[in-house]
Amino acid sequence: MSRSAAPRRASFHHGNLREALIEATVDLVQEGGADKVTVREAARRAGVSSGAPFRHFPNKTALMTAVAEQGMRRFRAEIDETLKRLATADPMARFRAVGDAYFRWVMRNPTHFRVISDRTQIDFEGSEPLRRDNEQIRELMEELLRAAQQLGLIRVGDVPQVALAARALAYGLGRMWADGHFAQWDVGPKEVRKAIDAIFDLFLRGLAAAAAP
Repeated sequence: MSRSAAPRRASFHHGNLREALIEATVDLVQEGGADKVTVREAARRAGVSSGAPFRHFPNKTALMTAVAEQGMRRFRAEIDETLKRLATADPMARFRAVGDAYFRWVMRNPTHFRVISDRTQIDFEGSEPLRRDNEQIRELMEELLRAAQQLGLIRVGDVPQVALAARALAYGLGRMWADGHFAQWDVGPKEVRKAIDAIFDLFLRGLAAAAAP
């Protein structure tokens, strides 16, 4: 039996069975995609009986949603840490930092990113943590854009639309990276971060240009 296929034995106590099952599920998605995940296989990987997980996760959707919630927590932590380190109150610099945090999160957590991205695999609307965190990130983006608008740094009227465009840009770039598309655009692995920075800068310059007299 290969190391990756071996069950995780005695690696947890009763209190962290839930976390062990989430970890096992992440491994399964990484190895074979979400379609290969079952609650019973996650249990086998975690080294417990096939019936043990069901008091935590009654079905696959619940298990995948827990992975998505873990990924969202990591995203929030990435944003919080990035903004904490940023030594400026400039709203556009902070808005840009949120985009940087997003892409770093994607690169550090590609499996979680894929799980969150596929809404057919998770119960997004039924997850209070996912809805809450997603809404708070949206509110943060719109708050920064409104602050920039008040300072005359941008002159767009529809702040939610700009926030949506920024999220779509970051998501699209993250998806391209996760799916290996950059090579088709002559961007090598070592050049991805530089290309992302240039694209983010291009987007923000477009917003700034709208504020020019």
